[in-house]
Amino acid sequence: MRAVTWQGVEDVRTSEVPDPAIREPTDAIVEVTSTAVCGSDLHLYSPLGTFMEPGDILGHEAMGVVREVGPEVTGIGPGDRVVMPFNISCGHCAMCRDRYYAQCETTQVREYGKGAALFGYTKLYGHVPGGQAEYLRVPQAHFGPIRVPEGPPDTRFLFLSDVLPTAWQAVAYADIPPGGSVAVIGLGPIGQMCARIALHLGAGQVFGVDRVPERLAMAERYGVSVVDGDAEDDPAAVIRDRTEGRGPHSVIDAVGLEAHGAPVGKAAQTAARLLPDAVSERLMQRAGVDRLSALNLAFDVVRRCGTVSISGVYGGQADPLPMMDLFDKGVTIRMGQAHVRRWTDDILPLLTDPDSDPLGVDDFTTHVLPLDRAAEAYDMFQHKRDGAVKVVLRPQAA
Repeated sequence: MRAVTWQGVEDVRTSEVPDPAIREPTDAIVEVTSTAVCGSDLHLYSPLGTFMEPGDILGHEAMGVVREVGPEVTGIGPGDRVVMPFNISCGHCAMCRDRYYAQCETTQVREYGKGAALFGYTKLYGHVPGGQAEYLRVPQAHFGPIRVPEGPPDTRFLFLSDVLPTAWQAVAYADIPPGGSVAVIGLGPIGQMCARIALHLGAGQVFGVDRVPERLAMAERYGVSVVDGDAEDDPAAVIRDRTEGRGPHSVIDAVGLEAHGAPVGKAAQTAARLLPDAVSERLMQRAGVDRLSALNLAFDVVRRCGTVSISGVYGGQADPLPMMDLFDKGVTIRMGQAHVRRWTDDILPLLTDPDSDPLGVDDFTTHVLPLDRAAEAYDMFQHKRDGAVKVVLRPQAA
């Protein structure tokens, strides 16, 4: 089959690889019909390449049609249309019983002290081949895959794999009071949906901060008060001025470790990649430094006794945080990988009516490319060219 493989820093290729097969009785094989490029994939494309190996299959946002199931898979069967959550969870361990699916004890990668295994996301998270491929082996298929109805296009349901539940959790963790205010830092795919979901769930004011014109324009179409980070010298002051001088009740950091405007952090990440792999891995795990521009903006702008919800992925172990200010302001901080299946029952009803699209998923995908153009898709998405906000790949014949 063809699959998108990591071959080196900023080097992905569509390659011929062996077809997957059932290995465990709880496995399924899914023929992938759509798969997306995530901002987290860009972390592997560049700053976290240290933990990748040439030939690794990328991708953790995928959906398709079940072709084969193991003998212990009863909830789905051949011919079912399914979406795969990006984290792999068993549904019955202590963490899963508490609905903390991103910490599943059955798939935890204990060798590296990490939570649940993820599709297509480095040896730190299980080295599981990803979904940017023609076929995908799905472990724990008795619980993970989400059945979706026939009829609507893939892009109506594909984002159940990651974007929608990640954004839903970010908004839930932000603890926005009814009619309250929230600022979303970063209007990439997650930030766009955070803003829409916050409005859908009753926020009174939603601010969105970004530097990319196309992202600002998309958010503005959905009623978001946008703040251009390039045009404003002090975005935090702009938002405080619009919230009676206090700042918003809540802030969502939807950017993560690749924030712009942090040259020192970027230089440290680049230098670490130039070291031998064994040395680089130890350095990144023990002394890694992220680019904290977005996070520091979140801490600055949130009002006293407000909440900061972090959905952007960070990887540093030695990040300097303004602890004195955070303590003085009484800020609550919540974060973590999305517990995908915890939220999908709430989200799915918003997607199944073909005549209603309250979250605007039909106006979300900006580019659809064949799998063979994956290298072009990654480069375009990384450099935010051609208005790229969300890129979907189709594993169609070359």
